[in-house]
Amino acid sequence: MRMVDLIEKKKDNVVLTDEEIHELIQGYTKGDIPDYQMSAFLMAVVFNGLTDHETAQLTLEMMHSGDVIDLSGIHGIKVDKHSTGGVGDKTSLVLGPMVAACGVPVAKMSGRGLGHTGGTLDKMESIPGLNIYVNEEDFIKQVNDIHLAIIGQTASLDPADKKMYALRDVTGTVQSIPLIASSIM
Repeated sequence: MRMVDLIEKKKDNVVLTDEEIHELIQGYTKGDIPDYQMSAFLMAVVFNGLTDHETAQLTLEMMHSGDVIDLSGIHGIKVDKHSTGGVGDKTSLVLGPMVAACGVPVAKMSGRGLGHTGGTLDKMESIPGLNIYVNEEDFIKQVNDIHLAIIGQTASLDPADKKMYALRDVTGTVQSIPLIASSIM
């Protein structure tokens, strides 16, 4: 598979195979695909979108590009909340504690701001001593103990999304619904 072929296919609005999406994410995560080619691919997605199946496959490949947290150790039904952000986005900082106070476990992984907005993690890191990088064991313990934990990505937790998220921020490809959906999920 050549990256230029995938760019051409998506530019021509051709549906990618599961194997092509796998190779795309693996190659980009490993550093075999440079940012300039991934940028071209992301722009083709902005213009032509992805099918529901392509979006689901992209989501799975991104999720499995690194470690996956097993939430089965969290008692009861777990919830998360995600928004598309925006100027002054503070929903998680208010809604998370409210839901947790009702006894519902909130296990949340948040992101940084895109564009000119500050994301949840950016806001949280303004609090001296607050640590957004919590290991899996402490994350699960905190959710079980106080029903709320908000963490950030580590280098090994969904590295494909971390790289693509940062690239989308500087290439004008933030608004793509399939890319937003795969990043959130």
